[in-house]
Order: sequence, then structure tokens, then C-alpha cells
Amino acid sequence: MKDYHINIFYSEEDEGYIADIPDLAHCSAFGETPEEALAEALAAKKVWIEVARENGRPIPTPKYRPAIYQLAVVA
Repeated sequence: MKDYHINIFYSEEDEGYIADIPDLAHCSAFGETPEEALAEALAAKKVWIEVARENGRPIPTPKYRPAIYQLAVVA
């Protein structure tokens, strides 16, 4: 099963790590460490999906792939 990609990066402004899930609009989390940010993002993902189901909203299939994993087509 393909799962959602999670970006984790350090934010100077927030002085901590941000984890976001591009396929789930506005689904992100904060942590003082990358591991904490990831754990918080996984919890946020679970709640995001639960709320979407409860409200009859569509749950997007995982599609986002960072550029590093995309194949470049050279003409």
C-alpha cells in the first residue's frame, strides 16, 4: 500500500521542525526534533482522515512525490 509522503524540515522562524503532508490540505505538525514532528504529523494524519470521513469529504489518494523521485524526460 502506498502511503502519504511527509516532508520534514527545520524552520528558523519557529525554531523547530515542521512536518507536512502535501496530499492532505493544511495537514502539518511541529516538533522540537524531526522524530517529534513526524509523530505529531502521523497523529494529525489520522485525525484529518477521521474528520474527512465523518463529514463525507473525499480522502485523496497518495500522489505527491518529491522532485528527487520523479523521472526526468529528456527530449
